[in-house]
Parts: sequence; structure tokens; C-alpha cells
Amino acid sequence: MLEAHHYSADAKRVGSYTLPEDYDGIVNEAALYHAVRAYLNNQRQGTASTKTRAEVSGGGRKPWRQKGTGRARQGTIRAAQWVGGGVVFGPRPRSYRTDLPKKVRRVALRSALNARATDGMMHVIERFDFEEPKTRRMLELLAGLGLADRKVLILTAETSPNVYRSGRNLQRVHVMRYRDVSAYEILWADALVVEEVALGGHHVAGSEKSTARQKRAKRANSPARKRSTAKRVAKAKTAKKKTAKKKTAKKKGS
Repeated sequence: MLEAHHYSADAKRVGSYTLPEDYDGIVNEAALYHAVRAYLNNQRQGTASTKTRAEVSGGGRKPWRQKGTGRARQGTIRAAQWVGGGVVFGPRPRSYRTDLPKKVRRVALRSALNARATDGMMHVIERFDFEEPKTRRMLELLAGLGLADRKVLILTAETSPNVYRSGRNLQRVHVMRYRDVSAYEILWADALVVEEVALGGHHVAGSEKSTARQKRAKRANSPARKRSTAKRVAKAKTAKKKTAKKKTAKKKGS
């Protein structure tokens, strides 16, 4: 099992923290590539636009006659080779939306966490003790962890406004919930600071079924659901037999 540095709320080293079994040290680089690519594509607005020669104003008259001038023939001053002319194959508004399968997203998230844990860049803290938003308090905490000059991703167990406000003015610090993190944000950071409760209550995303899926499975396996399914199957078999008897009777009558 992988281990991480363990600290108290005031950034004092306690020892080593044994990470959950889901941290197996396996890093799937292909899944990370697709996850990062999809994340960056989905950030694009896709509003870049250019005009073709048909959309540029002006250029309705032929600049000079076809022959006899010694110059190259031209039909309009709004052609692509003219200054102020249209653009050939320029960008047009479009959607860069890139969908990623859930399984690939989960594998990428697990791989990113494993990569940081393997490099020794995961720090587990007992709790974030912020009674009020204080940027100075956040700087002192990071200095105590030895992360003052690094890009740090702070992962809390639940939404913590005081922790978020303490770190939002720091360019190299990003604060979010553990369950909301993505592979790109983990790879962006040089080090992770994770609240201990988050690791205990929520393991690596994708390692367990979601609550909604558990509810659906429970309903599907309920005795009432099984009885209703058995009734439908029996009814369908009876209807099929009746249809077969009618067809046989018609054939005999004909």
C-alpha cells in the first residue's frame, strides 16, 4: 500500500498515513491523455470567426479590365490575396465538446492520484482549522508543509467557505472538494493537501458504486420486483401459446 505524509492541523508532522486500498500505484497514461484533452477542449468557447470573400463588404466592381494592363487579372479587391480581403478556410464558430466515457474518466482520476502519491507529493492533514478566512493563515500552513513555492491543490471533505476564501487570493493555490476533483486539476498541481476525513469517507472515485446505482440495483433485486417480472414473463408465454394455437387452427381450417 502507498503511504502519504501525515500532519496535524497546525502543520506538524505526525508520521505516515496509509492510503486506502484503492491507491494501488497503477498509472494509465493513455487515460490521463484523453482526460486532459477532453477537459481542455471543453474549456474552449468556440467563438472564433472569420469572413469569407462573400461576406466582406465592398469589392463589387472589377478593379481593372481583364487584358492590356500588364498586370495580373483580378475580379475583386476582396479576394484572399488582397489586404482586407476574405479569409480562406478560416475558423468558424463551432463546438469543441469532447465526451469521455465514465470508465475512462474514473481510471484517469485514479491514475492521477496514484501518480502524486507515488511521487510522495500527497500530504494528509487531520483537519483544516480555519475559524475565519485568513490568507496569512493559509500561507503559514503551506510553509509548515514545505509547499510555499509550489502549486498546491487543497482537497476538503465538504464545502468549506473559510478554507476557500483563505486560498482564493493565492495564485498557486486551488481549493475544492475531494469528490469534485478531476484528473486535470490533480496534474496541474505539484502537490496535494487532502483532509483526512475525505480519504476515510470517500475513496478514489469510481471504486464504489454510486448511491443512485445502488438504489437501482436494490429495486431490481427486491422480491416485489421479481414477482412482477415473473408474472409478466408468464403472461407473455400464455399469449404466445394462444397465438400459436390460433395459427394452427387457421391452417387446419384452410
